[in-house]
Amino acid sequence: MIEYLTGKITDLTPASVVIDCNGIGYLANITLNTYSALSTKEIVRLYIYEAIREDAWILYGFLDRKERELFLLLISVSGVGPNTARMILSSLSPVELEQVIASENVNLLKGVKGIGAKTAQRIIVDLKDKIKPGSATLNIGTSQTNEIQEEAVAALVMLGFAQSQSLKAVQKLLKESPRMRVEEVIKAALKMM
Repeated sequence: MIEYLTGKITDLTPASVVIDCNGIGYLANITLNTYSALSTKEIVRLYIYEAIREDAWILYGFLDRKERELFLLLISVSGVGPNTARMILSSLSPVELEQVIASENVNLLKGVKGIGAKTAQRIIVDLKDKIKPGSATLNIGTSQTNEIQEEAVAALVMLGFAQSQSLKAVQKLLKESPRMRVEEVIKAALKMM
């Protein structure tokens, strides 16, 4: 699993970036928010989500972990794929998206190309408990908890579980018991899955 790529930008469009990492060029699909931030940089670190299918291996790149976490939450919603999630995060900044979900603003979410009323409502229903209103961070708490979450999800993915399924389980456990250690989270998540 690729956590992040660090390298020189060799090609940049509003939809994608090519990063040269020691002579290998990686193409990553990006959001417009990430594109805006990258347009002034030469060397960059992008946090990566890998979508591995039978016919393709697609990378999605994000300037920070928060945007990637929101992307992962969006693709955990039934009917929202990686391209739809990228479109949502291109239309709304992470802070705006969190406010839209927290305030249950279906109309603003419906304004995103490709999002209908049912999908907008499903996103809000599925994610409103996972987003803290106006916080610009997920409802997780401390940076230590974020670290535990990331390590636990990475371990579950390495064990063969889907990233979105692993993220849901780990977030649920940490919401119920925020003081759990990484090992405890992984063991409890394995029992849930």
